[in-house]
Amino acid sequence: MKELNRRELLGHVESLMAQYCEGCFLHQHLKKEGGRRSAHRFCISKCTVGEQLQEFGKKLS
Repeated sequence: MKELNRRELLGHVESLMAQYCEGCFLHQHLKKEGGRRSAHRFCISKCTVGEQLQEFGKKLS
């Protein structure tokens, strides 16, 4: 697979977040039940989209 440049990676991150994260009902529910920190922790550690975002982040740094 070819290496993506920084602009392409940021485009992928933005499109993933726009498609899956904005308006996520699970995130809203977790935020209401356990707070913002709990919802964020779930997104980072257990959500498949969050895992993909982390992989893109590793490639950016």
